[in-house]
Amino acid sequence: MNLPNKLTLLRVFLIPFFLMFIYWKFAFHYLIALLIFSAAAITDALDGSIARKRNLITNFGKFLDPLADKVLVISALAVFVELPEIRMGAVPLVIITAREFMVSGLRLLAADSGIVVAAGIWGKLKTAFTMIAIIFALLWLSVCYDFSFGLPAGLTDTVDNMVIPVLIWISTALTVISGAVYLKGYWHLIDSDK
Repeated sequence: MNLPNKLTLLRVFLIPFFLMFIYWKFAFHYLIALLIFSAAAITDALDGSIARKRNLITNFGKFLDPLADKVLVISALAVFVELPEIRMGAVPLVIITAREFMVSGLRLLAADSGIVVAAGIWGKLKTAFTMIAIIFALLWLSVCYDFSFGLPAGLTDTVDNMVIPVLIWISTALTVISGAVYLKGYWHLIDSDK
């Protein structure tokens, strides 16, 4: 197994540990969850880059890399819906999950036609921004609850009620845009007239 595939597998194996530490309430558990998620996000940045540079692209990697990304991001967002400290409703999660199902379906149809659907710039931007938004939210949780710095109420209210929700909605908007780009580019595969 090559290095990019090992990094992708590592990302998959980190997901249950991320979930365990974000839910298991003890000193600095948000910080540990942040470090685990950040490590997983770094593997996402590295595996594709290494695979392209060293010509190590495999079918295993093409299958598992996007799946690992989706499970990592959806896991974090699902946790955020449950956490009272993060003011995130289920709507962004539903939109993001629906887009992921749609793109996965398009990839299957494209594969049947012998077409490889590569990640486009909008998809990469969506993934990068969503990872950054999640890392920011986890960092904020760690600062507020692991370290208890006694931040001013105005600052915590602004971050809780505006900054984090805005970051999540920007991620959602990028998700919709990237999904629309994929749909437009591969509409011929699902055209009802064919």
